[in-house]
Amino acid sequence: MRLRTALLVALLSLTAACGGAEPDMSAVAADGGPAKPVALWGAEGGFVTPTTNVLRPPRVVLYSDGLVIVDASRQLKLTDAERDETVASMEKYLTGQSPTAEPRSGAPAVTDVPTTVFGVRGKDGKMLQVRVPALEQVADFYPKALSDAKKLMEGLAARAEAGTDYVATRVRMVVEAAGSAEGKPAPWPAGVTEPSGTVDPVWQKDIEGAAVSAIVKAVPAGQQYERSLFKTGSGTLFLLSWRYLLPDE
Repeated sequence: MRLRTALLVALLSLTAACGGAEPDMSAVAADGGPAKPVALWGAEGGFVTPTTNVLRPPRVVLYSDGLVIVDASRQLKLTDAERDETVASMEKYLTGQSPTAEPRSGAPAVTDVPTTVFGVRGKDGKMLQVRVPALEQVADFYPKALSDAKKLMEGLAARAEAGTDYVATRVRMVVEAAGSAEGKPAPWPAGVTEPSGTVDPVWQKDIEGAAVSAIVKAVPAGQQYERSLFKTGSGTLFLLSWRYLLPDE
């Protein structure tokens, strides 16, 4: 660690001595620490089920080490140059925008749809976030920069289709009561904590260890949002859903 710090100080000193610009380190985790989100695109709210609301991950998250995770299910790795270019573009698009954007006069009223959320980590280390209600429905009534930000993130999502599956050692489990559900329930997964307390409207728990293997085996990845029916040891029926947790969750 001391050697790495000394080398970094030497590099910065050499750059300054040569009259060059100081390198932008805003997108790199300091001292080799855990990678942090440096750009994101997601959604919140809208007319969705409580389970969807709890499980919904950001659509795209770019981390300081170049890792891109899409829908908590696919991933790809950007080069340092691609990472920095993406962060710089998002910073350009979001700087100066209101924390909650408002469409220009004349925009049609749209209800029950998600609000788009953009984020970028600035040079000060803080995450700048902009929320855009009904962006997909009334994009023409917002500044073009917001549509450009969405297009940039959509490009990363498309690239991730040719990437690899994202898996993690921790998952978020969400349970709904299912007293009137139809179908034959499976036994509650062995080794997975059964719901406790009130399920109103859902019960959630982040789990790790052997329980992760048990829940993934019971509801395989790719089916984790299908709310499979299970019966606990006490005979109570529940709909169970889950997703992999992101590195910063």
